[in-house]
Amino acid sequence: MASTVREQAPQLSETLRNYLALAKLRIVLLLVFTTVTAMFIAADGAPRADVMILTTFGGALAAAGASAINQFWDRDMDAKMSRTSRRPIPSGRVSPTNALIFGIALIAWATFILSIVNWLTALLALGGAFYYVVIYTILLKRNTVVNILIGGGAGAMPVLVGWAAVTGTIGFEALILFAIVFYWTPPHSWALALLVHTDYARADVPMMPVARGEEATRQQILLYSVQLLLVSVMPFLFGTLGGIYLLGALVLGIGLVVMAVRLVRQKDKAIARATYKYSTSYLAFLFLLMIIDRILL
Repeated sequence: MASTVREQAPQLSETLRNYLALAKLRIVLLLVFTTVTAMFIAADGAPRADVMILTTFGGALAAAGASAINQFWDRDMDAKMSRTSRRPIPSGRVSPTNALIFGIALIAWATFILSIVNWLTALLALGGAFYYVVIYTILLKRNTVVNILIGGGAGAMPVLVGWAAVTGTIGFEALILFAIVFYWTPPHSWALALLVHTDYARADVPMMPVARGEEATRQQILLYSVQLLLVSVMPFLFGTLGGIYLLGALVLGIGLVVMAVRLVRQKDKAIARATYKYSTSYLAFLFLLMIIDRILL
Protein backbone atom coordinates (compact mmCIF):
# COMPACT_ATOMS: atom_id res chain seq x y z
CA MET A 1 0.00 0.00 0.00
CA ALA A 2 2.76 2.47 0.96
CA SER A 3 4.60 1.64 -2.27
CA THR A 4 1.47 2.31 -4.32
CA VAL A 5 0.99 5.69 -2.62
CA ARG A 6 4.61 6.64 -3.33
CA GLU A 7 4.17 5.68 -6.99
CA GLN A 8 0.97 7.69 -7.34
CA ALA A 9 2.33 10.84 -5.69
CA PRO A 10 4.56 11.91 -8.62
CA GLN A 11 1.68 11.29 -11.05
CA LEU A 12 -0.67 13.44 -9.00
CA SER A 13 1.95 16.15 -8.73
CA GLU A 14 2.50 16.14 -12.50
CA THR A 15 -1.25 16.27 -13.15
CA LEU A 16 -1.58 19.22 -10.79
CA ARG A 17 1.24 21.06 -12.56
CA ASN A 18 -0.40 20.46 -15.93
CA TYR A 19 -3.75 21.85 -14.86
CA LEU A 20 -2.10 24.82 -13.14
CA ALA A 21 -0.33 25.48 -16.46
CA LEU A 22 -3.74 25.57 -18.14
CA ALA A 23 -4.76 28.23 -15.62
CA LYS A 24 -1.78 30.54 -16.39
CA LEU A 25 -1.22 31.46 -12.76
CA ARG A 26 1.04 34.45 -13.39
CA ILE A 27 -1.63 36.13 -15.48
CA VAL A 28 -4.30 35.16 -12.97
CA LEU A 29 -2.29 36.75 -10.15
CA LEU A 30 -1.94 40.02 -12.05
CA LEU A 31 -5.65 40.12 -12.85
CA VAL A 32 -6.58 39.33 -9.26
CA PHE A 33 -4.27 42.09 -8.06
CA THR A 34 -6.10 44.62 -10.23
CA THR A 35 -9.37 43.33 -8.76
CA VAL A 36 -8.12 43.77 -5.21
CA THR A 37 -6.86 47.27 -6.02
CA ALA A 38 -10.28 48.28 -7.32
CA MET A 39 -11.81 46.94 -4.10
CA PHE A 40 -9.47 49.05 -1.95
CA ILE A 41 -10.31 52.19 -3.90
CA ALA A 42 -14.05 51.50 -3.89
CA ALA A 43 -14.03 50.80 -0.14
CA ASP A 44 -11.84 53.84 0.58
CA GLY A 45 -9.50 51.50 2.41
CA ALA A 46 -9.51 47.79 3.18
CA PRO A 47 -12.76 46.08 2.07
CA ARG A 48 -14.63 43.61 4.28
CA ALA A 49 -12.67 40.38 4.73
CA ASP A 50 -15.46 38.09 3.53
CA VAL A 51 -16.02 40.15 0.38
CA MET A 52 -12.28 40.23 -0.28
CA ILE A 53 -11.86 36.47 0.09
CA LEU A 54 -14.89 35.50 -2.00
CA THR A 55 -14.14 38.01 -4.76
CA THR A 56 -10.45 37.11 -4.95
CA PHE A 57 -11.14 33.38 -5.07
CA GLY A 58 -14.03 33.68 -7.50
CA GLY A 59 -12.15 36.07 -9.74
CA ALA A 60 -9.14 33.75 -9.83
CA LEU A 61 -11.33 30.81 -10.82
CA ALA A 62 -13.02 32.80 -13.59
CA ALA A 63 -9.69 33.94 -15.06
CA ALA A 64 -8.20 30.44 -14.82
CA GLY A 65 -11.25 28.88 -16.45
CA ALA A 66 -11.18 31.34 -19.34
CA SER A 67 -7.48 30.59 -19.83
CA ALA A 68 -8.12 26.84 -19.98
CA ILE A 69 -10.87 27.25 -22.59
CA ASN A 70 -8.63 29.62 -24.54
CA GLN A 71 -5.96 26.91 -24.70
CA PHE A 72 -8.57 24.34 -25.71
CA TRP A 73 -9.64 26.48 -28.65
CA ASP A 74 -6.10 27.49 -29.67
CA ARG A 75 -4.60 24.00 -29.37
CA ASP A 76 -3.93 23.68 -33.12
CA MET A 77 -2.30 27.10 -33.25
CA ASP A 78 -0.27 26.47 -30.09
CA ALA A 79 1.15 23.29 -31.62
CA LYS A 80 2.64 25.34 -34.49
CA MET A 81 4.35 27.90 -32.29
CA SER A 82 7.63 27.18 -30.49
CA ARG A 83 6.62 29.44 -27.58
CA THR A 84 3.43 27.46 -26.89
CA SER A 85 4.09 23.97 -28.26
CA ARG A 86 4.93 22.64 -24.78
CA ARG A 87 1.64 23.72 -23.28
CA PRO A 88 -0.37 20.86 -21.73
CA ILE A 89 -2.77 20.25 -24.64
CA PRO A 90 -0.47 20.36 -27.71
CA SER A 91 2.16 18.35 -25.84
CA GLY A 92 -0.44 15.67 -25.06
CA ARG A 93 -0.23 15.94 -21.28
CA VAL A 94 -3.89 16.99 -20.98
CA SER A 95 -6.64 15.93 -23.38
CA PRO A 96 -8.63 18.71 -25.10
CA THR A 97 -11.89 17.39 -23.63
CA ASN A 98 -10.54 17.41 -20.08
CA ALA A 99 -9.20 20.94 -20.54
CA LEU A 100 -12.58 22.14 -21.79
CA ILE A 101 -14.43 20.51 -18.89
CA PHE A 102 -11.90 21.94 -16.45
CA GLY A 103 -12.36 25.46 -17.84
CA ILE A 104 -16.16 25.31 -17.84
CA ALA A 105 -16.20 23.91 -14.29
CA LEU A 106 -13.95 26.71 -13.01
CA ILE A 107 -16.13 29.40 -14.55
CA ALA A 108 -19.28 27.76 -13.17
CA TRP A 109 -17.79 27.65 -9.66
CA ALA A 110 -16.61 31.25 -10.04
CA THR A 111 -20.10 32.39 -10.97
CA PHE A 112 -21.59 30.60 -7.97
CA ILE A 113 -19.03 31.97 -5.51
CA LEU A 114 -19.29 35.53 -6.80
CA SER A 115 -23.08 35.41 -6.72
CA ILE A 116 -22.74 35.15 -2.93
CA VAL A 117 -21.13 38.61 -3.03
CA ASN A 118 -23.76 40.01 -5.40
CA TRP A 119 -25.13 39.12 -8.81
CA LEU A 120 -23.56 42.09 -10.62
CA THR A 121 -20.12 40.88 -9.57
CA ALA A 122 -20.91 37.36 -10.81
CA LEU A 123 -22.29 38.61 -14.13
CA LEU A 124 -19.29 40.86 -14.73
CA ALA A 125 -16.87 37.98 -14.12
CA LEU A 126 -18.92 35.73 -16.40
CA GLY A 127 -18.99 38.51 -18.98
CA GLY A 128 -15.21 38.87 -18.75
CA ALA A 129 -14.75 35.17 -19.41
CA PHE A 130 -17.16 35.36 -22.37
CA TYR A 131 -15.30 38.41 -23.69
CA TYR A 132 -11.95 36.62 -23.54
CA VAL A 133 -13.09 33.25 -24.89
CA VAL A 134 -15.68 34.21 -27.49
CA ILE A 135 -14.99 37.80 -28.55
CA TYR A 136 -11.19 37.72 -28.39
CA THR A 137 -10.15 34.09 -28.81
CA ILE A 138 -12.80 32.83 -31.24
CA LEU A 139 -13.91 35.94 -33.16
CA LEU A 140 -10.95 38.32 -33.20
CA LYS A 141 -7.61 36.63 -32.63
CA ARG A 142 -7.28 34.84 -35.96
CA ASN A 143 -9.31 37.23 -38.07
CA THR A 144 -8.22 40.84 -37.54
CA VAL A 145 -5.18 42.93 -36.77
CA VAL A 146 -7.14 44.81 -34.10
CA ASN A 147 -7.52 41.60 -32.09
CA ILE A 148 -5.40 42.89 -29.21
CA LEU A 149 -6.86 46.38 -29.34
CA ILE A 150 -10.48 45.26 -28.99
CA GLY A 151 -9.68 42.16 -26.97
CA GLY A 152 -7.94 44.26 -24.31
CA GLY A 153 -11.29 44.83 -22.68
CA ALA A 154 -11.25 41.26 -21.37
CA GLY A 155 -8.19 41.91 -19.23
CA ALA A 156 -9.75 45.12 -17.93
CA MET A 157 -12.94 43.45 -16.67
CA PRO A 158 -11.49 42.38 -13.28
CA VAL A 159 -11.38 45.98 -12.05
CA LEU A 160 -15.13 46.25 -12.67
CA VAL A 161 -15.59 42.97 -10.78
CA GLY A 162 -13.71 44.34 -7.79
CA TRP A 163 -15.59 47.62 -7.81
CA ALA A 164 -18.99 45.94 -8.07
CA ALA A 165 -18.11 43.55 -5.24
CA VAL A 166 -17.73 46.47 -2.84
CA THR A 167 -20.35 48.91 -4.12
CA GLY A 168 -22.85 46.78 -6.03
CA THR A 169 -22.54 49.24 -8.93
CA ILE A 170 -20.12 50.32 -11.66
CA GLY A 171 -18.95 53.84 -10.89
CA PHE A 172 -17.16 56.37 -13.11
CA GLU A 173 -13.97 55.73 -11.15
CA ALA A 174 -14.17 52.05 -12.06
CA LEU A 175 -14.39 52.96 -15.74
CA ILE A 176 -11.19 54.99 -15.40
CA LEU A 177 -9.42 51.95 -13.98
CA PHE A 178 -10.87 49.91 -16.84
CA ALA A 179 -9.43 52.42 -19.32
CA ILE A 180 -5.98 52.21 -17.75
CA VAL A 181 -5.79 48.43 -18.22
CA PHE A 182 -7.38 48.74 -21.67
CA TYR A 183 -4.74 51.21 -22.91
CA TRP A 184 -1.95 49.24 -21.24
CA THR A 185 -2.77 46.05 -23.15
CA PRO A 186 -1.63 47.07 -26.69
CA PRO A 187 1.92 48.20 -25.85
CA HIS A 188 2.38 45.22 -23.54
CA SER A 189 1.05 42.62 -25.99
CA TRP A 190 2.62 44.13 -29.11
CA ALA A 191 6.03 44.24 -27.43
CA LEU A 192 5.70 40.49 -26.89
CA ALA A 193 4.47 40.06 -30.47
CA LEU A 194 7.66 41.71 -31.74
CA LEU A 195 9.64 38.98 -29.98
CA VAL A 196 7.61 36.06 -31.35
CA HIS A 197 6.21 37.41 -34.61
CA THR A 198 7.68 34.50 -36.59
CA ASP A 199 5.60 32.15 -34.44
CA TYR A 200 2.46 34.16 -35.18
CA ALA A 201 3.29 34.18 -38.89
CA ARG A 202 3.76 30.40 -38.84
CA ALA A 203 0.38 29.99 -37.19
CA ASP A 204 -1.25 32.54 -39.54
CA VAL A 205 -2.34 34.85 -36.72
CA PRO A 206 -2.60 38.51 -37.85
CA MET A 207 -0.87 40.11 -34.90
CA MET A 208 0.30 43.66 -35.58
CA PRO A 209 3.93 42.81 -36.55
CA VAL A 210 2.68 40.13 -38.98
CA ALA A 211 -0.15 42.13 -40.55
CA ARG A 212 1.33 45.65 -40.52
CA GLY A 213 5.05 45.11 -40.05
CA GLU A 214 7.48 45.76 -37.21
CA GLU A 215 7.91 49.47 -37.89
CA ALA A 216 4.18 50.16 -37.67
CA THR A 217 4.01 48.06 -34.50
CA ARG A 218 6.77 50.06 -32.82
CA GLN A 219 5.01 53.32 -33.69
CA GLN A 220 1.71 52.01 -32.34
CA ILE A 221 3.40 50.98 -29.08
CA LEU A 222 4.68 54.54 -28.70
CA LEU A 223 1.26 56.00 -29.52
CA TYR A 224 -0.54 53.86 -26.96
CA SER A 225 2.17 54.41 -24.34
CA VAL A 226 1.57 58.17 -24.61
CA GLN A 227 -2.19 57.66 -24.38
CA LEU A 228 -1.72 55.39 -21.37
CA LEU A 229 0.34 58.09 -19.63
CA LEU A 230 -2.48 60.59 -20.16
CA VAL A 231 -5.19 58.17 -19.02
CA SER A 232 -3.18 57.13 -15.96
CA VAL A 233 -3.33 60.63 -14.43
CA MET A 234 -7.14 60.73 -14.60
CA PRO A 235 -7.66 59.17 -11.14
CA PHE A 236 -5.83 62.20 -9.71
CA LEU A 237 -7.59 64.75 -11.92
CA PHE A 238 -11.01 63.46 -10.86
CA GLY A 239 -10.07 63.30 -7.19
CA THR A 240 -10.12 59.52 -6.88
CA LEU A 241 -6.46 59.28 -5.85
CA GLY A 242 -3.91 61.70 -4.48
CA GLY A 243 -0.40 63.01 -4.92
CA ILE A 244 1.46 59.81 -4.10
CA TYR A 245 -0.30 58.06 -6.95
CA LEU A 246 0.16 60.99 -9.34
CA LEU A 247 3.92 61.16 -8.77
CA GLY A 248 4.33 57.41 -9.24
CA ALA A 249 2.06 57.31 -12.29
CA LEU A 250 4.07 60.08 -13.97
CA VAL A 251 7.39 58.36 -13.25
CA LEU A 252 6.17 54.97 -14.44
CA GLY A 253 4.36 56.40 -17.46
CA ILE A 254 7.26 58.53 -18.62
CA GLY A 255 9.48 55.49 -18.20
CA LEU A 256 7.23 53.47 -20.51
CA VAL A 257 7.19 56.27 -23.09
CA VAL A 258 10.99 56.44 -22.97
CA MET A 259 11.16 52.68 -23.53
CA ALA A 260 8.76 53.04 -26.47
CA VAL A 261 10.88 55.82 -28.01
CA ARG A 262 13.94 53.58 -27.74
CA LEU A 263 11.92 50.79 -29.33
CA VAL A 264 11.19 53.02 -32.35
CA ARG A 265 14.84 54.02 -32.68
CA GLN A 266 16.49 50.65 -31.97
CA LYS A 267 15.41 47.79 -34.21
CA ASP A 268 16.55 44.87 -32.09
CA LYS A 269 14.86 42.29 -29.93
CA ALA A 270 16.76 43.26 -26.80
CA ILE A 271 14.86 46.53 -26.45
CA ALA A 272 11.60 44.79 -27.36
CA ARG A 273 12.22 42.28 -24.57
CA ALA A 274 13.08 45.08 -22.13
CA THR A 275 9.92 46.97 -23.11
CA TYR A 276 7.79 43.88 -22.58
CA LYS A 277 9.28 43.24 -19.14
CA TYR A 278 8.94 46.90 -18.15
CA SER A 279 5.29 46.98 -19.24
CA THR A 280 4.54 43.97 -17.05
CA SER A 281 6.13 45.62 -14.02
CA TYR A 282 4.46 48.92 -14.92
CA LEU A 283 0.93 47.68 -14.35
CA ALA A 284 1.79 45.86 -11.12
CA PHE A 285 3.55 48.89 -9.63
CA LEU A 286 0.90 51.33 -10.84
CA PHE A 287 -1.86 49.41 -9.09
CA LEU A 288 0.30 48.96 -6.00
CA LEU A 289 0.64 52.74 -5.89
CA MET A 290 -3.13 53.02 -5.96
CA ILE A 291 -3.42 50.86 -2.84
CA ILE A 292 -0.64 52.75 -1.05
CA ASP A 293 -2.21 56.09 -1.93
CA ARG A 294 -5.65 54.97 -0.76
CA ILE A 295 -4.31 53.64 2.57
CA LEU A 296 -2.07 56.61 3.39
CA LEU A 297 -4.23 59.51 2.22
